[in-house]
Amino acid sequence: MKVLIIEDETSASEDLIAILHEIDEDIKVLDVLESVRQSVRWLRANPAPDLIFMDIHLSDGSAFTLFQEIEVETPIIFTTAYNQYAIDAFNVNSIDYLLKPIKISDMTRALEKFRRLTSNDVMAYLQRVVSLGKTHTEGYVSSLLVPVRDKLVPVDVNNVVCIYNTDHKTQIILSDGRNISYGKSLDAIMLSLDPMKFYRANKQYIVSRSYIKEIVIWYDNRLLVNMELELPEPLYVSKNKASEFKNWMTKT
Repeated sequence: MKVLIIEDETSASEDLIAILHEIDEDIKVLDVLESVRQSVRWLRANPAPDLIFMDIHLSDGSAFTLFQEIEVETPIIFTTAYNQYAIDAFNVNSIDYLLKPIKISDMTRALEKFRRLTSNDVMAYLQRVVSLGKTHTEGYVSSLLVPVRDKLVPVDVNNVVCIYNTDHKTQIILSDGRNISYGKSLDAIMLSLDPMKFYRANKQYIVSRSYIKEIVIWYDNRLLVNMELELPEPLYVSKNKASEFKNWMTKT
């Protein structure tokens, strides 16, 4: 079996490969990709793999945007950190997923399920994936509902400079200087945001393109992103993501 892994966290992709080889040494990993853009280019340039493992949230946005760019003819097993909305959607649509951290027993079950698929099953399955993708990509939010004491306060995403996570706590940093605590993970938040306007710069930051002041090329080819407001700590984009980030900045 030839598989393609689309995952933007190195440790997660390494764990996935180790589990696959523990189950079946003959499984061949063709490549590991980190973004929607890389995945579109790869799938256009290479023969289709037998199976794709795809993280829901990638470095340049929701994985579902891939289906707007290219027709995928390969079954996909999604991987995800805990996100109740996404999991509910998968259950309704009978789409398989693996919850991180991935267990060998869950991987074995998923592989067995896909080995039983007929060609008609694959076509029906992919139609459901595309349908679910449209639900996600056409429904980007214009505001975030933030709990403040006993109320839910809408926060306009156009006023969001960045979203910052540290010590498992998330803060929304607004253009007026306010920092608002928010109870969702960056992965969950990024799924609801337009990837043309927001970028997952690293594990700590989602950044709004509207409030980027300048980009400094750092000594080790990382990028230091300076925003219109001072941030809790410097915002760096890794060397591996630098080119992609610059492309995102100039894409219309």
